[in-house]
Amino acid sequence: QVQLVESGGGSVQSGGSLLLSCTVSGYTYSRHCMGWFRQAQWKQREGVAVIDHEGHTFSVDSVKGRFTISQDNAKRTLYLQMSSLKPEDTAMYYCAVRRDYCSGSAPLDGVSMDYWGKGTLVTISS
Repeated sequence: QVQLVESGGGSVQSGGSLLLSCTVSGYTYSRHCMGWFRQAQWKQREGVAVIDHEGHTFSVDSVKGRFTISQDNAKRTLYLQMSSLKPEDTAMYYCAVRRDYCSGSAPLDGVSMDYWGKGTLVTISS
């Protein structure tokens, strides 16, 4: 059974930083596309960034230059380093994995992801 567990969320002031982690267990496929998604209250879920098993990354324009997605395949852990945080970054952040390549930024729509974590809450105060 594949499980994803996020951690690292919290409350910080605008301009601050947070490091989110997502630990994956039970995943035995040779390929993957992993990503971070977020959903703010009263808004639809949106993709933040994805990375495949070869390290190719794609992110949305709103976080470029501020957020960095990375992974440690040996530790089966996905990271999201967030800096220069803004109040509009406040959301529940979820990690997800797809059993295939990312093949571009399309997985940012979240539709093709196969497994999801339960999320970690990030709150940015002004």
